[in-house]
Amino acid sequence: MASSTPYATRSRTGSGDVVFSVTVRDHIMIAHSLSGEAFGDAQRLHGATFVVDATFRSETLDANNVVVDIGKASSVLHELLGKLSYRNLDDEPVFEGINTTTEALAKHIADELADAVTAGALGDHNLSRLCVTLRESHVAWASFERPL
Repeated sequence: MASSTPYATRSRTGSGDVVFSVTVRDHIMIAHSLSGEAFGDAQRLHGATFVVDATFRSETLDANNVVVDIGKASSVLHELLGKLSYRNLDDEPVFEGINTTTEALAKHIADELADAVTAGALGDHNLSRLCVTLRESHVAWASFERPL
């Protein structure tokens, strides 16, 4: 019997299972300050623009041979980032007492996206992992990866 999703089976390689991924991208523009001597001038209020990549991973493809609906993933990411963009994160209750480093923001966005996946906002897909990367510049970025 032929499979309706011929690329949905797992393939073994020398390093483990093959994993499919789809990445969607958006951006945020925020203001914040960072606490601690290690941050030097960044202790003062400053602006930052981040390119945000959200990568969804799955060991299988769905009945349509996709990891996730790119349109839905893009919309959900954009909606979540809208809650942060053009905001002073120092004034946001969700970040009270938290140094909003690039790493901390990547984790926050990943956790919010994971909640959206759990709530069904991206539809019925067999997603296994999520990685969120915030790019500060062409030479520096930070990521947070978590299971779903």
